[in-house]
Amino acid sequence: MSTKKKKKHDGRSSTPDILNKSRKSLSNDRIITVMTNAGRPLYMRELLNLLRVSSREAKKARELVRELVAEGRVIHIKGHRYGLSELMRLVTAKLIVHPDGFGFAHPEEPGQEDIFIPARGLKGATHGDRVIVRVEKTRGRRQEGLVLRIVERGIKKVVGTFYHRKNISVVVPEDDRLLFEVLIPRKYTCGAETGQIVEAEVESFPARGRNPEGRVVEVLGDPEDMKVQTSIVIHKFDLPHRFPEDVVNQAQNLPDRVAQQDLKGRKDLRDIPFVTIDGKDARDFDDAVFVKKTRSGYVLNVAIADVSHYVKPGSPIDREAIARGTSVYFPNTVVPMLPEKLSNNLCSLVPDKDRLAMVARIYFDRDAKPLRASFFKAVIRSHRRFTYHEVKQILAGENNGLAHKSRDHLKHLEWMAELAELLHGQRRLRGSIDFDLPEPYVILGLTGTLEDIVRRERNLAHQIIEEFMIAANEAVARFLSERNVPTLYRIHGEPDAEKLNSFVEFVQGLGLNIKIPEKVTPKWCQDIINRVSGKPQEYIVNTILLRTMQQAVYSPENSGHFGLASPTYLHFTSPIRRYPDLIVHRILKGNLRRGRKNPVYDYKKLEETGKQCSARERAAMEAEREMLDRLKVRFMADKIGESFDGIVSAVTSFGFFVELKHVFVEGAVRLVDLADDYYDADLNRHMLIGRRTGRTFQIGQEVRVRVKSVNISRRHINLEVEEAGGH
Repeated sequence: MSTKKKKKHDGRSSTPDILNKSRKSLSNDRIITVMTNAGRPLYMRELLNLLRVSSREAKKARELVRELVAEGRVIHIKGHRYGLSELMRLVTAKLIVHPDGFGFAHPEEPGQEDIFIPARGLKGATHGDRVIVRVEKTRGRRQEGLVLRIVERGIKKVVGTFYHRKNISVVVPEDDRLLFEVLIPRKYTCGAETGQIVEAEVESFPARGRNPEGRVVEVLGDPEDMKVQTSIVIHKFDLPHRFPEDVVNQAQNLPDRVAQQDLKGRKDLRDIPFVTIDGKDARDFDDAVFVKKTRSGYVLNVAIADVSHYVKPGSPIDREAIARGTSVYFPNTVVPMLPEKLSNNLCSLVPDKDRLAMVARIYFDRDAKPLRASFFKAVIRSHRRFTYHEVKQILAGENNGLAHKSRDHLKHLEWMAELAELLHGQRRLRGSIDFDLPEPYVILGLTGTLEDIVRRERNLAHQIIEEFMIAANEAVARFLSERNVPTLYRIHGEPDAEKLNSFVEFVQGLGLNIKIPEKVTPKWCQDIINRVSGKPQEYIVNTILLRTMQQAVYSPENSGHFGLASPTYLHFTSPIRRYPDLIVHRILKGNLRRGRKNPVYDYKKLEETGKQCSARERAAMEAEREMLDRLKVRFMADKIGESFDGIVSAVTSFGFFVELKHVFVEGAVRLVDLADDYYDADLNRHMLIGRRTGRTFQIGQEVRVRVKSVNISRRHINLEVEEAGGH
């Protein structure tokens, strides 16, 4: 009896159990735990021994270690040993290099401060590289370190100016953070000529101190050509601008018009006089609107192009759309998210054409408080395309001829204006922040030449569309949130606490009795803006308060939109040009009827997509901003010696910036060009103070300046002061 029990026990021997457990528990976390317990860097054979893996499991263990090295959590150090980054004060980071030669390592781990890297600590690493950095010194919150290893090169291609030299050609990068020239052998010049802008592929990064080698892959052309300037920005920011062949083929196979079978299951709203209101240079039309006034209030209909009907998840067009994330708009062109057949034709709500749409119908009381909303698929027909300027002229009674021509829409436009004013009032009551910041508008000649850069007009027509789009976005967000449907929200966090403290100290110095409440609300911020409205401090207070704000992002976690004072907000109204809106359309469609069990997108997928779209949005904004900067320096290049009135827009340790009044351009006055005194910078008060004269230059102060010089390659406009007002 005992023998049988013994044999049964032997059949379940402890050794296989241990091995099975070790195999099951073999993971990244297990490796980190073993290395932590070891307390020192380990050779691979030591690590495998401590993991107690079988010979068959050793291969998987090595793969996991390589993954950890790629992630930066484990470092492969000299002597073929592996150590934990955290215990060795090593950080995996992206390197940001300054044109003056030093850099900052931006850690991949969230919440960590940037690490200053002096020029000598770069060790051959260049801007954009993924690096391992060792922290050498810590002074307060500031850390200083040096690059130990380049994990991955960040620069694969370079846009720059091509030069033929005696024995070899070079490409000098446009990006002044790239502190090298790319050497181009004669056979790889692609026919480029000296002075032309080219794109070069970097093929090798040699030892530290030497320039990389590469080949020219595309000649962009003459840098004075505005189209070439746009191409520079597109290539520099690596914006996908050519649709792959499978995307082109899919787009070509789409129908040219709305098919009869596509109308099944849709409400026919073609008789409702929807109109579009956009800028005169608008390239696509996402939205059409119609308002009806009733005895009890207003009914707002917002029809949005039904892009999701044509763009199915996982299709070639969809894959390309998510890679782009957003359309990018330049003064002379657009890099679209979708092929032109969709963005400018089949999905664009052009007049007198049947179009598929998703409609948000929102009912408001007489005070514009939302009562209820419904959402449905429809077919619509835009009855008229208006520009913002036309609607403004009609509503202000400035163009009787246009008003007569638009008589069928007059009543509806007046109702739109009424509702928009009421909606704006409701937003202000809840504390929605309205900085009303000016935007640049580039005026081009008939041949595409740059003629002027002015402030973009904002009028009641802009407010109508803005309020209606916000109302539709909020209505969809409420609908999905109330049903606990996973979706992609547009979230905007509270202002940065440290920046807010500095702001309050500053405005108290201006004589404003302001204190930070226990809970910072949008209404508190808007009240501050209201207090300085029309006063001399208005510009400076608005500017500094804006700098405390965080950037809005996309996330499945609904934390509200601070700037709009909206507890639930998302983007629904622009699926032609924003991928998050396309996602929301799919989710809304999938939940129009109750009872759906499985979400259209799970949380993890939404989280990944939100991060991707937020990153693409930032890249688009940076590209659009750089394009404007390039145009501004070219616009000012022939104005050296001319004088302008301006306002101090920022103060730095090296001088201050001035925003010119009659052209939407900003330039810098450097300390070295202030010849009347030695000036000290008081950055807390955003002010320069003369030691001898006591003369000050502060944000919001009016100044008269003269254009001293323009550096086109570095995009610098240098100004000098003629006279100062106010202080």
